[in-house]
Amino acid sequence: MGIYFTLTILIGISAVFSYLNHRFIKMPFVIGLFFLSTLLSLFIISSKLWNQYYYSEIKDIIEHADISDYILNIMLGFLLFAGSLHTEWSDIKRQWKPISLFAFGGVLISSATVATLMYGLCLALGVYVEFIYCLIFGALISPTDPIAVLGILAKANVPKKIESIIIGESLFNDGVGVVVFIALLTTLKSGSGEIDYGAFGVLFIQEAVGGTLFGLILGFILYRLLRSIDNYEAEVLLTIAFVMAGYATCIHFHISGPLAMVIMGLFVGNYKNKSAMSDHSQEYVHKFWTLLDVILNAILFIIIAFVLVVVDLKSIYICIALISILLVLLSRTLVVYLPKLLLPRFTNIDRSEATILIWGGLRGGLSITLVLSLPSGESKELLTIATYFCVVFSILVQGLTIGKLAKRIAKTDAAPQTNTQL
Repeated sequence: MGIYFTLTILIGISAVFSYLNHRFIKMPFVIGLFFLSTLLSLFIISSKLWNQYYYSEIKDIIEHADISDYILNIMLGFLLFAGSLHTEWSDIKRQWKPISLFAFGGVLISSATVATLMYGLCLALGVYVEFIYCLIFGALISPTDPIAVLGILAKANVPKKIESIIIGESLFNDGVGVVVFIALLTTLKSGSGEIDYGAFGVLFIQEAVGGTLFGLILGFILYRLLRSIDNYEAEVLLTIAFVMAGYATCIHFHISGPLAMVIMGLFVGNYKNKSAMSDHSQEYVHKFWTLLDVILNAILFIIIAFVLVVVDLKSIYICIALISILLVLLSRTLVVYLPKLLLPRFTNIDRSEATILIWGGLRGGLSITLVLSLPSGESKELLTIATYFCVVFSILVQGLTIGKLAKRIAKTDAAPQTNTQL
């Protein structure tokens, strides 16, 4: 299937599902598209009961579509730049302490916790999975997904402080998660079974520090170029070129492309933006990236829903996947409450805010993309199903209820103050 034909199908499905969601279902945009795509995937799976030929054809197309390659190497850079471009750096800077704890230490703690619990769960249920695979699962499921977070929290009416922490965490912790994932995947493919901590440290510095510095350099150069002209057509093209060329360069030199795009987007969107672009140019640049963000989000959440078609839904795998949702929530609780208890002044979050932070740690397309890049085998099948179930729960359950949870907590916190005044 050609690229143009594939895009035609994806855009067509996106348009139809967007209309149906807006006209009838009225869910938040990305949640509605993911929900309808999941229903379509279930319909395709059911077709093997009444038309095995068409089911096999569709499954074969999806299996050979290199989904993880398209998302990681093409779409992710655009999505992260678009998201960070519209993020207020001043809001993130005010919450840098909890963001830094959750985005760096939190990913490592969560990865180790999920891996240990997952390994014990599989042993208890009689399914043997190497511990390295459990560590990989912990690394890919621990980072909160910036694409899911930015697409859902914007309309959830979460308190500004908590929204800033969750968004800031999600923008940075995916870089840490990807670095840990790459190190573990390299160990797996080497066949040694042991992690080389020296090589891991070098890789972390190369990916994370290199991506940060390169993002700052790209952002500054782009800022200077935008400042030197006042033509919105050229300025939009410049931003596109920097995202494409910058991300390709990161891939070539093995530095963190996601982190570089986040830094560049924050730099361009916040550093002296009034002097970089006129109001007219800013309007066009931001509107272009907002629209592109919407289109790519639509395509992304339709693609990841189709993953359900290519996995073997064994009952024991489904059982492990359902329990893994609880394991991920437990690790998220640990990540939020451990710094709160040990460093209360540093994190500066109360119990109500911690509850929202736990429930607002959404997983999404990044986790699905990473698990699809694993070598084929039974372990990949299990982890793909577990990851998919965690993402479905995160988007459809947590995403739909985070706003209601925030509203209920706000009412509960306000009640004692009202009674006191009376």
